[in-house]
Amino acid sequence: MMDRTSQEAEIIRLLRANGEGHVSGQTISRTLGISRTAVWKHIVSLRNAGYLIEGSPRKGYVLADRHPVPFNSVEITSALDTDLIGREIFFYESIDSTNTKAMELARSGAADGTVVVADGQCKGRGRLGRGWYSPPGVNLYTSIILRPAIPPERAQAMTLLSAVAVAETVGRFSPVRPHVKWPNDVLIASRKVAGILTEMSSETDRVNFMVVGIGVNLNMDPESSDETRRVAASIGKENGRDVERTNFACTLYSVFERWYKTSLKEGFKPVYEAWKGYFDGVGREVRIKGFTNTEGICLGIDGEGALLVRRPSGDIERIISGDVSFSTL
Repeated sequence: MMDRTSQEAEIIRLLRANGEGHVSGQTISRTLGISRTAVWKHIVSLRNAGYLIEGSPRKGYVLADRHPVPFNSVEITSALDTDLIGREIFFYESIDSTNTKAMELARSGAADGTVVVADGQCKGRGRLGRGWYSPPGVNLYTSIILRPAIPPERAQAMTLLSAVAVAETVGRFSPVRPHVKWPNDVLIASRKVAGILTEMSSETDRVNFMVVGIGVNLNMDPESSDETRRVAASIGKENGRDVERTNFACTLYSVFERWYKTSLKEGFKPVYEAWKGYFDGVGREVRIKGFTNTEGICLGIDGEGALLVRRPSGDIERIISGDVSFSTL
């Protein structure tokens, strides 16, 4: 039995598939296996969510064209083509942090691939304890719950996988090719367009679950806030037109799922190779602030995703965490 969101998403699919033609209440009832009364309740709910659905006693229902379409769980579910990522969605108009909620859900047993999405966040979180500016109505804020059968030491590879998935998705919508900054920031025009925060629960020999939080600047004006001025970019600003958020979210979940399945089937080597294709730091001077400060020449990453740096002494240091800054190209 489908849940309410799945049923309403199926109604939207039926109406869109029929274009300007009407779909009878009987057809919807038969397709979903629910009563005509239940169909009517769903129609009311969808109208309240912002869908322009016209009804005729003799003809049935038709979905009027509307732009932009609502951004909600029904819209995302109706457009998804995945079989894992996003098959269960928790959507919030406003939330403190999608990662905080996803961690709670994961501890309660939420399935592999469950996602949390918010229209806005009031306490968005980034790496190293930083905040993430999260105004409503303009960007994508989402967290994905994963349960990969990997040891904790391979968690860094999942972080790189997330960066590859985000960079590939950004590249499909942006006229400017994205780059990644180790380990997982995504940049366009040398400014951050997306950030990723990975958190996990693990034991000595296995990962219980991971939560990958992703924030992507889609349609906000970076100049509108002191927090983002001079450091952030947005895809819509580069495009000169808004990015449809549902389309971006569904593309991201599809791309992420493909890379996730590839890693589980083939290991992380394809992920590393793809990540290197988005990285432009090899050969550049780099500084890392962390438990100890390091500087030198970046040599790329090793087979476990650690950053390799040749220090002035000639020694090669392996960096597994820290705040990285590169010399200007």
